[in-house]
Amino acid sequence: MFKNKKGQGLSINVIIIAAIALLVLVILSVLLLRSGGELVVDCNDVNGVCVGNCADAGELYTSYSTAKCPLEEQVCCIPIKK
Repeated sequence: MFKNKKGQGLSINVIIIAAIALLVLVILSVLLLRSGGELVVDCNDVNGVCVGNCADAGELYTSYSTAKCPLEEQVCCIPIKK
């Protein structure tokens, strides 16, 4: 009833491409971890101002939550570009 068929395996090309992709992912993750993973920037680096509330900076400012300010109760506000 069943014929003896060989199963189709993965080709060498697919295995090589998968290994290269895995190597690239490992290299990228090592580079990200080695840089300290710092995705938070200083408020001055993004031309922002540190104030208690962005309304204090003016109506053309919005908060930038990933930037840090020297005082914990302050928020970083950046100008809105039109």
